[in-house]
Formats: sequence, structure tokens, C-alpha cells
Amino acid sequence: MLYVTCGSADQAREIGRRVVEEKIAACANIIAGMKSIYRWEGRVEEGDEVVLILKTRALMVPELSARVQELHSFDVPCVVEIPLGRGNPDYFAWIAAETVRSGPGE
Repeated sequence: MLYVTCGSADQAREIGRRVVEEKIAACANIIAGMKSIYRWEGRVEEGDEVVLILKTRALMVPELSARVQELHSFDVPCVVEIPLGRGNPDYFAWIAAETVRSGPGE
């Protein structure tokens, strides 16, 4: 699973839709209303952000992370893997099934 922060719901939606369409993520969850406090270029900043959670197979994390960084507008986007432990085996099987490309170019 990848935890990503975005500057707007529109950006989160665009990234989420693209990576699901490209089959490198099975699902994208968008959580609006996050407040961030962070240090950037020597100053403490505050801003509104949106959380984007992407579900994928562990072996696809590097590809998904790279693609999110390509699509993202931030200079240094937050893209962090959160490894998953145990859970619903049927859900994990669904993630695996939805992140398998069926042929060349897909």
C-alpha cells in the first residue's frame, strides 16, 4: 500500500484514476480535509492536503511509486510504502487480480 499526499482532491483523483486504469494499483482511496505542518526550504509551512491511499501488490510498489512521482505536481511528493500484514485473503487476492496486465501494452 502507498500513502501519498496531494495538493488537491482533483490531483488525487487524477493520479488515482490513472494508476488504476494502468493496472498498477487496484484501488485508490481519497481522504480530503488533511492539514499539514512541515518544514520546507528553511521555513515551517502549513497547508491543506488530501491523502491518497493506493493498494497494489508488493512487487509493483517501485513501479507505482515512480508513476505517482511522474504524475505529481510537488517537487518532492510524499510517496511512502506501508507494508500490509494479515487481512482478508479474498481482498488480497482481488488486489493481485486487478494488478495483472493481460498482454503487451497493458
